[in-house]
Parts: sequence; C-alpha cells; structure tokens
Amino acid sequence: MRPSYLLPLLALLGCSGQPTPAVSLPSAPFRVLILGDSISIGYTPFVREMLAGMATVVRPTVANGDKAENCAGTNYGKDEIARWLQLEGGAFDVIHFNFGLHDLKHVDPDTGKNSNDPIHPHQAKLKSYTAQLRSIAQELQASGAQVIFATTTPVPKGDVRPFRDPEDVVKYNAAAWGVMSELGIPINDLHGFALPRLGEIQHPANVHFTPEGSRLLAERVVEGVRVLTER
Repeated sequence: MRPSYLLPLLALLGCSGQPTPAVSLPSAPFRVLILGDSISIGYTPFVREMLAGMATVVRPTVANGDKAENCAGTNYGKDEIARWLQLEGGAFDVIHFNFGLHDLKHVDPDTGKNSNDPIHPHQAKLKSYTAQLRSIAQELQASGAQVIFATTTPVPKGDVRPFRDPEDVVKYNAAAWGVMSELGIPINDLHGFALPRLGEIQHPANVHFTPEGSRLLAERVVEGVRVLTER
C-alpha cells in the first residue's frame, strides 16, 4: 500500500485534466531536474545519492557550478524557466518542482527586501502567485518532461524570519492544488508528510530542516519520481 502522503499524487496521476505529456523513459539513467528554494537545496544531494546509477539529477547552480541556485519565488522563476530547462543539455525526463515559500514571505514595499513586519505585503500576492505558477507549470509541461509539483513545506510556529504566516502556507498550497489539478500535474505532498513530524525534522522557529529531515524529504521526492517513471 502506498504511503498516505502519496495518495494525492496517485489520485492526480489519473485525473481528468490536461495530462502531463507522456514520455518514454529510458531504462537508465533517466534525467531529473529539481527546481525549488533552499528546502530543495537541502534534499537534492540525498536525492542524487538515492538515485545513483538510475538517474542523472540536475538542479540550477551559480558561481560556476560550485553553489546551488535558490529558485526563490514565482516572480523570479517565471523569468528563469527557459534557462533552467537547458541546463546540462536539457531534455529532462522528469521535473520535480516547487514554488511558494518565497512567494508568501513578507517584504518591505519600498526596498523589496525581506521583512519581519506582518503588515508588509507578500512577495507575490496569492492571485499573482497562482497566475505565475500556472505559467511556469505550462512551460515545464511543454518541454515534454513528466512534471510533478511538491507542496510547500510548513512554516512552524514562533518568530520565523522573515515573517511568514503558517496559515498562508495552507492558502498558497490550496491555490497550487487547483492549478495542478487543472493541468493534470501530479502532486507530491511534502507538506502533508512533514507537518505531523515538524518537531523531529525541522529547526525550531525556522523553515529549514535538519540533515535527517532533508534526507526524509528526499525519500519522498525519490518515491514521487519513481511513481511517475513506473507508470
């Protein structure tokens, strides 16, 4: 029996919306692109290790490849997708992606920098996030890859900086669910997996995960990729 956090993924694999373009995956190694913020930066090395010999795992980098690039929010991502799709020759078989944690953080309206003030606006308002996420997802689909979206992981209670409201994660994830359902893109519910065990796998008052937490998230990512490739 599949774990409960993958049930939404399996359900969406058979949904009636516009399907993710089918591809004929090579036996090995297939090519996986991971797009996301610092949460994905934390789990990517573990994903690469777990898929060694089965897949080539790529994610954006900076500083001549020496440092992982933070894909940040949809404001940034919408302008970079074309570049990311060409990384290391492009032609990806699977793309596992997430946007949301940066979109829902608060920023200073004058400087655009991170803010700890809950009165300040979100980096991307929910309406903008939804529209930009849809555009990004459609561009990823158009590449011919099998695409899977990861829900945004929880914001813990406490003095999280920059300011993020835990309830906003629920709202932004709900919007993302709507977009992915509309487009027929399966969902890997990392939020649902992480939420009941935050005290064990996430740093206190911090959106980031412990090394063990990142490893456990990586297991979920690998399982999601395998569900797609074994269809």
